[in-house]
Amino acid sequence: MESLVHHLVIDSFVRRGHPPTVDEMAAALNIPRERAAEALRRLHDGHGLVLHPGSLEVWLAHPFSASPTAVWVAADDARGWWAPCMWCAFGITVLTAPNATIHVRLGGENEPADIRLRDGAVVSDHVVHFALPPRDAWANVVHFCSTVLPFRSADDVARWCERHRLPQGAIVSAERTLDLARAWYGHHLDRDWRKWTLHEAQGIFEGAGLTGEFFRLPVTDGTF
Repeated sequence: MESLVHHLVIDSFVRRGHPPTVDEMAAALNIPRERAAEALRRLHDGHGLVLHPGSLEVWLAHPFSASPTAVWVAADDARGWWAPCMWCAFGITVLTAPNATIHVRLGGENEPADIRLRDGAVVSDHVVHFALPPRDAWANVVHFCSTVLPFRSADDVARWCERHRLPQGAIVSAERTLDLARAWYGHHLDRDWRKWTLHEAQGIFEGAGLTGEFFRLPVTDGTF
């Protein structure tokens, strides 16, 4: 049931730009409202999505955000979506729009940047900074996502980290971040979607060329 509910949420984001309500989910699946609600709670508890505190309203279903963020993915066909971070923004293009422009501010500060994709390829020489290691993402996933930001250069990252007293983590090219997003989010619209196991997630990082201690996940059972 969780896989079908997750599919409804992602599909609604893709088609309508926002998630469905729990009543819409129940109607679409022809199940009682409480059963849909239970599936949503299980997805939240298992980090399949994030609900607004104390409610059944979807807040985040990576790579989409139902709340305004500083990252806007604009498709060439006039559709658009909020993304929690640059990793997610590239994930949105993988699911929806091979030709798109990601509107963002460098380092989340005052300078705007347009990162363009054409035919599924990045037309940009920006870098993406991951301030926190992915293994810590779910300690506070909103904060984690908000620190995955674009920069013009590695030198700009170092100055930004000092200015904001935030850790300098890993600097990844825009192209490699897109490769990560393509492998990570490519199946998020599937009806039989499931969370990546930690072993599978580690393989995705390594397949995108992201190795070393920063991208190392716990060697345990469970999901990311």
